[in-house]
Amino acid sequence: MNYHRFLITFLSLTLILLGVADAPAAPEGPRKPNIVLIISDDHGWTDYGFMGHPQVQTPRLDKLASESLVFRRGYVPSSLCCPSLAAIVTGLYPHQTKVCCNDPPLPKAAVKAAKPGKAGKAGKAAAGRADPAFIKQAEEMSRFLDGQPALPRELGKTGYLSLQTGKWWQGHFSTAGFTHGMSAKERSKGGRHGDEGLKIGRETMQPIYDFIEQAGDKPWFVWYAPMLPHQPHNPPQRLLDKYTPKTPSSHIAKYWAMIEWFDETCGQLLDYLDQKKLADNTLVAYVTDNGWIQQTDAAPPRSDSKLSQYDGGLRTPIMIRWPGRVKPRQSDTPVISIDLAPTLLRACGLQPAAAMQGVNLLDDEAVKSRAAIFGECFTHNAVDIHSPATSLCYRWCIADGRWKLIIPNPANVTGPKKPGRAAEVELYDLIADPREETNLAAAQPDRVGQLTKRIDGWWAAKP
Repeated sequence: MNYHRFLITFLSLTLILLGVADAPAAPEGPRKPNIVLIISDDHGWTDYGFMGHPQVQTPRLDKLASESLVFRRGYVPSSLCCPSLAAIVTGLYPHQTKVCCNDPPLPKAAVKAAKPGKAGKAGKAAAGRADPAFIKQAEEMSRFLDGQPALPRELGKTGYLSLQTGKWWQGHFSTAGFTHGMSAKERSKGGRHGDEGLKIGRETMQPIYDFIEQAGDKPWFVWYAPMLPHQPHNPPQRLLDKYTPKTPSSHIAKYWAMIEWFDETCGQLLDYLDQKKLADNTLVAYVTDNGWIQQTDAAPPRSDSKLSQYDGGLRTPIMIRWPGRVKPRQSDTPVISIDLAPTLLRACGLQPAAAMQGVNLLDDEAVKSRAAIFGECFTHNAVDIHSPATSLCYRWCIADGRWKLIIPNPANVTGPKKPGRAAEVELYDLIADPREETNLAAAQPDRVGQLTKRIDGWWAAKP
């Protein structure tokens, strides 16, 4: 150091010590990653190009998969949208948050009094949902996430802005701490599962682009949960024309076309990140809320998919893309959607809440060392909104990567869920029997007893 530089440095330090000048600002650390969480809606786990479907084309999700850590055997804890979405946003099981069902119990008097012109299951349900007592309980259910640990709320503590779009069952978007959102109506004002938010993907992507533009230099989190490929299955005609010759079933053709429509919207979002040079500092995660197996001769799903205890309703690929930080690869280790919240929080340098039972998916040892994952399926309408166990249908676990035990709750499960099957304890070897066709419970009572103890140790399910 020459004399003049030494003198300047000495005088600068002297002025700082005397309080005349400010110390230079410490260099900033790396910017926290932005986060995009993509959640498809009523989407079968087999129905992607990268998962091996021979007809369905998902080129944008295939590309995302090629750039991601892909867990091919991901699961959601519950095969119904409202509890599944609440589990994703909080990292908690449905019985922990009490968000277990889509709706509160239907008032019997209102259903019974439904006008003859509104006969049928759908009409009676609509009549019940209009009842003031039902609306009051639905709004109480919406507030169950108040104060619960949730991704947007935890991220907001460190300066993140967050945007909710698409499916949302908890009333106003702020119930989970989102700073911005599209879904803002309470049940009493016509809200249910997303109101204005349901336009995302189907009608526009602009609210996401506007939010990111307005966020400026602040880190941000986007919840992209379009009602796609969810019914109504009304895809663009060009996509329906593409799939109609591939199947004699109009129902399947419509469903397949809806999947490619959803794929296109994901591409639009990912292209925007590239165009704005945001992709390198944006962590993109993917999951679906629950599975779907389309019937060939009717619009509803097969009974062994949505709302069921089977992989057709519970399984989903889970993906994480973080350029330069996460090496693209595939894993067949079972993981679960409650892992996403702690994973994303840790990626942002935050400690997950103690109540979160998921693991960090970016920690290979944590993923491999977990002995089992667990889940729970409930009735569509709650029996008692304050007591999760009263609405329980099934508890399940997958242990050691292959053994799946399903325990029914006789109070709510009275008939077969697959043709010819009784409501009984079920044990499947998912490696040898991925379609869950051979129940081994009677042949392996010791294994059933061991796995039952594991499930009871996780949640004993007592009202």
